[in-house]
Amino acid sequence: MEHIKNNSSRLIKEIALIVCGVVSACFGLKSFLIPNHFIDGGVTGISLLVSTLTGWKLSYLIVVINIPFVILGYRQIGKTFALKTSIAIIALSLALIFIPFAPITHEKLLIAFFGGFFLGGGIGLAMRGGCVIDGTEVLALYISRNSQLTVGNIILILNIIIFAFAAYFINIDTALYAILTYLSASNTIDFIVNGLEAYTGVTIISEKNDEIKAFIISNMKRGVTIYKGEGGYLEKKDIDIIYTVVTKLEMSKLQAEIRVIDPDAFVVQQQIADIKGGVVKRQAFH
Repeated sequence: MEHIKNNSSRLIKEIALIVCGVVSACFGLKSFLIPNHFIDGGVTGISLLVSTLTGWKLSYLIVVINIPFVILGYRQIGKTFALKTSIAIIALSLALIFIPFAPITHEKLLIAFFGGFFLGGGIGLAMRGGCVIDGTEVLALYISRNSQLTVGNIILILNIIIFAFAAYFINIDTALYAILTYLSASNTIDFIVNGLEAYTGVTIISEKNDEIKAFIISNMKRGVTIYKGEGGYLEKKDIDIIYTVVTKLEMSKLQAEIRVIDPDAFVVQQQIADIKGGVVKRQAFH
């Protein structure tokens, strides 16, 4: 019963975060960026750029352009992530159609800063809810596993390409303001979720360490290191300590499974700035 209650509470929290994220992103787009033909980085930036150049509805473009990234997220992260991401993106598209946010200002610096702030806040809140409303991070994560580049490097390269297209097809001013918008959005995301390129080192102590280890290796395709330890509280006994490294998008999945396998497991998380090798290449640590 307690397990069901915890799962329900977690689901409600995730839904609330995603809803707040969608509303925040919609506000940033409709009240700041769209009326003034500003763009941002990432898939949202691509959608804004195409919409500006063609006149096509942004609400449709956000869904269509994100489809390949949702499929990629399904293959790389899992079905639950892809389903939540699909719902969040469709919700954002509908919000852009039906929520009547009015333009706030026509001052360009304010548009760049606050447009990026609310859009980045929306993306960050959605990520805290276990999904994304901009597929750039999923693509970057996939590419990083097949190259020597980090997630941060790849996102930067993709955005440079987007801004270069904006400078060429629209004008230099738009591209420069787009960089300011991106920096505002990026820093807001970092503030909310500590950045996608930050990995999480997870130390797990559990009586059911074999089951947890099997899940991490077989299901999440992540490497693990087993430390031999000794319990020091009340009674001394030999224990196996599991250590693994996962990405931000995978952390909620691991936490949920640990709660299912052993609700009493002792779990410690540590933020890691970046990593190459085992976790990126899906190889076991030694």
